[in-house]
Amino acid sequence: MLIDTHVHLNNPKLYDNVDYYIKKAQSKDVKIMIVIGYDHETNQRAITLAEKYDSIYAAVGYHPTEAKNITENDFKVLENLLQHPKVVGVGECGLDFYWDKEHEKTQIEVLEKHIQLSKTYQKPLIIHMRDATEKTYQTLKKHAPLEGIMHCYSGSAEMAPKFIALGLHISLGGPVTFKNAKVPKAVAKIVPLERLLIETDAPYLAPHPFRGKQNDSSLIPYIVESIASQKAVSFETVAQHTTKNALSLFKLKEENV
Repeated sequence: MLIDTHVHLNNPKLYDNVDYYIKKAQSKDVKIMIVIGYDHETNQRAITLAEKYDSIYAAVGYHPTEAKNITENDFKVLENLLQHPKVVGVGECGLDFYWDKEHEKTQIEVLEKHIQLSKTYQKPLIIHMRDATEKTYQTLKKHAPLEGIMHCYSGSAEMAPKFIALGLHISLGGPVTFKNAKVPKAVAKIVPLERLLIETDAPYLAPHPFRGKQNDSSLIPYIVESIASQKAVSFETVAQHTTKNALSLFKLKEENV
């Protein structure tokens, strides 16, 4: 059994044909998918999907590129959503200085509010980090210990243990399969199996040999295979550990799947 801990079935590219993509994933033993929201519309869509399908759970939050527009009322809305029984995570939230370099302070403030909600509702953070490794680490460090995921981790192998020390898991996606991706492969080697998760970030970041095409959860075995190769362990070992980690982190019970 595999768990895709980060998929955007709420994105129109997948949402408009969601039954097909769920069945396609299940045919590859992907039994649970965590659908991640990042703005008002996708948060609600994630919950709608979670209500309709037993195999789907939701996470809700505001992407850092949305931070400049987020108000106090938006966080009241988010608090209400976090009380839904099938909402299991807070985010996608974090820092992104690739797409938005002008609102660093606001992004940090919005991230810190997500952190507080994570602690209040005891639901793990889903952390997006792009071109902001040091700022993300310093912001998170102030609030440690934490529960959560460094989603599609793009930081260095040297920084990974520091995020793990804060209480976080490292999640790897399609880039770990890319032929020229030295850093993700190095991360895969050093992250303990007990702190590792897998994801697709579909419809983005399709693994090799589908790089550049639309991604979906059925392709997650390629990610498992690449990690297993880097760690010199079996596919089954990676599958078992990442599934166990996800069930524990999101407080899910396998017998309910």
